Amino acid sequence: MMKAIIFDFDGTLADTLPVCFYAFQAVFKEFDNKEVTSDEVKAMFGPSETGIIKENLLDSNQDKAIELYYEKYNEKHRELVVENEEINDLLRFLKKEGYQLGIVTGKARRSLIISLDCLQMNDLFDVIITGDDVTMPKPHPEGLNKALVKLHIKNTEAVFLGDSDADIQAGKQADVNTIGVQWLPNYQTLEFRVQPDLLLNNVNEFLEWLKK
Repeated sequence: MMKAIIFDFDGTLADTLPVCFYAFQAVFKEFDNKEVTSDEVKAMFGPSETGIIKENLLDSNQDKAIELYYEKYNEKHRELVVENEEINDLLRFLKKEGYQLGIVTGKARRSLIISLDCLQMNDLFDVIITGDDVTMPKPHPEGLNKALVKLHIKNTEAVFLGDSDADIQAGKQADVNTIGVQWLPNYQTLEFRVQPDLLLNNVNEFLEWLKK
């Protein structure tokens, strides 16, 4: 029996990729005087934003660069991230139906909190695992396994939804039913290298699947 629905965040629950790209581009321009494309930023994804900057920035002022990232992310969030009524309705519906809800994301907790605040999603989730909470980011299943433990459920009682190859691989390795979603304007993976158990292009398809 399905007890919990666990989501990735960027590109799955919120169309936050544009603000992520904007903030990273500002950081690399300011500190390395380097123009990076959205695709180049996407290729760095895996670790949290802090990890990405530490691994990829040439300038030694990494702490200042990290602060600039969060400043830019916060400053442009309301302008670049549009609230999605369908997603909001979905989360409220799942909550009302008694499902436990979780987030397993590579994002740092600090940027996730900014997003949850801006999108008024603060009170919806029973468990949140961020990039700060794991040693091994996705595609490693550590984050998902931690979420299952905190929710006190078995892997057969959860489904994981994500928009990237790393999400699908993490779900498969955690032995959780794993759904690839491409239902927001911006998502990470155009074609999954690892096939999800199900691929969905809109929220209604997920609701139909849940009813089965």
